[in-house]
Amino acid sequence: MLALISIEFYKLFKQSKTYYALAALFIIEAVVLGSAYFQGTNIINILLDNLKQTFYFQGTLLNGNLLVYLILNTLWFHLPLILMIIVSGILTSEYKDRTVQAVMLQPINKIKFIVSKYIVAIVFTIVVVFFVALSAFVLSYGLFGKGDLIVYLNALNFFEHDDARHRLVYAFISGAFSMVFFSVSSLTMAVFFKEATKTWIVSAFFLILSNILLKVDLGEHWFNSVFYAKLNDTWQYFFYHSISWDIILQNTLFLTLYSILIMGLGIYVFNKKDIG
Repeated sequence: MLALISIEFYKLFKQSKTYYALAALFIIEAVVLGSAYFQGTNIINILLDNLKQTFYFQGTLLNGNLLVYLILNTLWFHLPLILMIIVSGILTSEYKDRTVQAVMLQPINKIKFIVSKYIVAIVFTIVVVFFVALSAFVLSYGLFGKGDLIVYLNALNFFEHDDARHRLVYAFISGAFSMVFFSVSSLTMAVFFKEATKTWIVSAFFLILSNILLKVDLGEHWFNSVFYAKLNDTWQYFFYHSISWDIILQNTLFLTLYSILIMGLGIYVFNKKDIG
């Protein structure tokens, strides 16, 4: 099993599209930071001029914490989309090159083969989220320094620097569960559709649909609290004045269960299908 996982990592980092996709993520970060550097101060001053007359803010409002929060908001569509393209490619590229058929001629267990791909997908996703978070903190603090964070979620919420930094770290950790969900979903779609183009289109549609459903109000029905689409913005709960740990833990548990079920479906279908 370890040998299969090592081979999958080797194949993942050998393909050039992995590096193009990762470069795209950091370019998005650079664009956000560059835009804020050249015109962010004027925008913040205009928006919060009246508040500055009423409240005292430590440091400048355009600071590293605010930029990390902005990067969080910009990446939770781009990041899963790019991850889904990369992760699904570790299977669709083998269908295209017909290396799956060659591998299956070897004494390799089909379940172990596909499970190794899911493990690599999960680990790769967590590592990418970690480096995105690390680069966001390092670059944002390096360029804009420290300061209080102001966030508008139904109301204006203010957080001092240390509190804001902790909440941002927790948000990235929470967001990693959502990224894993989309990554394993894309790999399962690759099991069904095999072709890269079809898988990418369906994956993009699934992501867009999930974001649309996130905004749909399902009322007070219990389904509203367990529906998968409603769980993918759990990281936002860290930016309310009081952190609802019970809701966060519940959402994380359900999202993990969804990921396991989707992964189990992919493993089952791959094991039952003829490789042709």
